[in-house]
Parts: sequence; structure tokens; C-alpha cells
Amino acid sequence: MKNTSQPQSVLVVDDDRNVLEVLDARLSSCGLTVHKADGGRKALGILKTHRIDLVVSDVKMPEMDGPALLAEIIRTKPGLPVIFLTAYANVPDAVKAVKSGAVDYVEKPFDGKALTEKIQSILRDSEDEQPGRTAEPEPAPDSDDDTISPAMKNLHGLVKKVARSNVNVLVLGESGVGKERIANRIHQMGPRRKNPFVVVDCGATPAGLLESELFGHVKGSFTHAVSDKKGLIETADTGTLFLDEIGNISHEMQIRLLRFIEDRTIRRIGGLKGKPVDCRIIAATNADLGEAIKAGQFREDLFFRLRVVTLTIPPLRDRKADIPLLVDHFVRQFCRQQQVETVRIPEETMGWLCDYSWPGNVRELKNAIEGGIVLCRNNTLRPEDFHLTGITTDACEQSTADDNCLSLEESEKNTILRALEQTGGIQKEAAEVLGISRRAIHYKIKKYGIDAGSIKARH
Repeated sequence: MKNTSQPQSVLVVDDDRNVLEVLDARLSSCGLTVHKADGGRKALGILKTHRIDLVVSDVKMPEMDGPALLAEIIRTKPGLPVIFLTAYANVPDAVKAVKSGAVDYVEKPFDGKALTEKIQSILRDSEDEQPGRTAEPEPAPDSDDDTISPAMKNLHGLVKKVARSNVNVLVLGESGVGKERIANRIHQMGPRRKNPFVVVDCGATPAGLLESELFGHVKGSFTHAVSDKKGLIETADTGTLFLDEIGNISHEMQIRLLRFIEDRTIRRIGGLKGKPVDCRIIAATNADLGEAIKAGQFREDLFFRLRVVTLTIPPLRDRKADIPLLVDHFVRQFCRQQQVETVRIPEETMGWLCDYSWPGNVRELKNAIEGGIVLCRNNTLRPEDFHLTGITTDACEQSTADDNCLSLEESEKNTILRALEQTGGIQKEAAEVLGISRRAIHYKIKKYGIDAGSIKARH
């Protein structure tokens, strides 16, 4: 966390000395420490020798202009907020700079009071983002401090660069790698973090309902439309709209979505008036959109508008160095949630977890850990505790312990018994713990002659 006993400092960069003096007087009167530079190169020198909390820079300057200065700041001081001052004629350059990572731009001649309030607001928000101010008791499993693999560190670096802009982002990756987590991270690190983050599961929503879900409808526009309904796009106004599994939307929905992206206006089903909506769009898919375009299943123009920036999340098998960190995180998290003593993970278990290919990626690992913790004995997680998670453990061959290996049926029966004991004999809850259907657990209980009623009675 920043030391708030020290005044926050602002670096003002402009080749017009009058602007420098005006901003110096205005910002100093608000208790801010002001550093001045009449060009980009001098500004970089100040950044190397002084603690700077925010930069205000002109766009057009000799030798090194504002965008070039911004590029160096992003490279050397990632996360440092930058505001651009620009003449009306240079607004397009300022907008481009904002898309590259600047926080905002202000047109000259500027309102000194409004600019000062904007700067103070950004400084407050930046202070809120410092470590130790988060509400979570520990870092998320994919935070910068909880990853070793170069691939994920590179991904987090890219996330930081795009987060402060408003450009559309396309997130690619296999099922279970954490695409929604990355999308939410972009939102939380960006200028819209205090506004809505709206998730639309395009894969789970039937095609016939998706249009109404996204765009909303007016009363009487179709059967069962008994009242006006705001769509999810409208709900995301001023915030971020996350379109998960975008590759699954119909051709008609692709056309409607493309039209919205182009003019940023929606019209509810059955409505006559359009309504402007300002939201950032982050889309995600595990599909090969390139192949879908070749097959005529996905519009190329929509693809290009969605992928202003593309982020690809590596599968877990390509970042195995992170598996021990993730396992430790999920064990602590689940034990804390269930208020149980922390489970021990022997080296043989961790080795087996690192060797497994994890086709379901981080989601599969998380579910397997939770199921294994429920089923383990003596507060120790062993490979054989993963039998009913759908993972082939070959535990009897891998274990170096002296325990007598059970047959698969005996192990399965004991696993079901432990799950029933854990849930007080409630079959529905035991099935959820094991990750199987209620029909499956009923079959297994009957197959092995388990008296679930007596277990429930004991509890």
C-alpha cells in the first residue's frame, strides 16, 4: 500500500511553459507534489529518479511525443496512469493513445478545476488498487504472485497493458483454463472496474432466447413477453460485457451483434427506438474461429471487430510448474470453506498430480482436489483418493506405501461409504461430492448393498 502520509506526486509534461506553470499552481494548491518536464525525454529522466503517481502529458511534442512517452511508461512503469492533453485537431491521436493504455484525455483549453478533480479521482482509484487493499483473504490462483510459468507471466503482462484501455479483447483457450477469470481481471484493472461486469454464456443459452437475453424486449413483442425487459447489453452500460463461448452464436445473432459493435446502439425486440450503450466487449471461445470462418459458420468481419487484442491462455499441461501452487491454493481454500483441518499432500501425490495431463485444465484440477479432500483418510491426500473423479490413477502401482491395495470395486465401495459418512447419509449430497449423478449413486449403493439409511440414522 502507498504511504499516504506522503503527498502524491504528478509529473506534468508539455513543451508549452505556460501550461506547465498553470498546472503546477493548480495541482500544488491541492497538496500534490508537482514535477515538470518540457519534453518526453526529460520526463523519462524524472521517472527514473522520482516516485511519480500520475503523468499528465501533451500529445504533440518535439523529439518524443506523448504516445512514444506512453509506450516507454507502459514498458518501464506498467500501471502508472497517464492523462493526455490535446488540441482539438489531435483528438484522434489522443483516442488512439487511450486505446494503447492511457487512462483518459482532455481537450485544450481545459477546465483547470475539472482536470484537477479528474486527477484526484484517478489517484484515489490507483491507491485503492495497491496490494493489501483487496477484500480476498489470499491471492487468486492465477495472480502474478501465484504463478511461476513464463507463459502465464507473459499473459499477465499483456493483461496489464490492455486493461486500462477500452479496446475489444478476444480470449482464447481450452475449456477450464480460466477465460472468465482473465476477462474479469481485465475489467477489475481497467477504468470501468466500478461499473457492471456482465457475463453472457452464449453456449448455455438456447439460440431462441439469446436475442432476448442480450437485447431485451418490450411487452407484447412475443408470447410470454408480459412486461418490458432490459437486455444484458443494456445492463452492461458503462461497464464490461463478457460474451463467453462466442463461437456458438447463430448467424442471425452474429449480424445483430456486429451491428451493435459498429454503432453502439441497441433496439429491444419489438421496440421502435434505439438506445446508445457504452460498454467494453470481451469475448471468449475454445473453438477455432479461423476454421469456423472457412466453413462459413462465423462471420469474418465480426471476428476482426472482436479481436482488436487477442489473448491466449495456455493449457495446464503447458504450465505444469504452476500445479503445486494451484494445488496448495485449492486445498487451503476448500479446507477453509468447509472448516476442516488443512489436508496434507505427500510428495508422491504432488508428483502424480504434476504428471497427469489435466484435459479439463484448472477447473478439472480444482474439482479433483475438492473431491479428493472429502474422500481422503487420516487428513492426507493420496492418489487413490481420486478414483471417482473420473481420473485414472493407477494408484496401486504408483503408491510406494505399504498399504494393501484394494480391488477397484472395493475401493469404489469404500469411497462411496466415505462420501455418505461425510454427508450424513444424504445420497444427493454424496453424489454431488463425488461428481456423479443421483441415478449413478443409487445404482452403486444397490450394487454394493450399502445401507445408506443406517448411516443417516447414526448422524
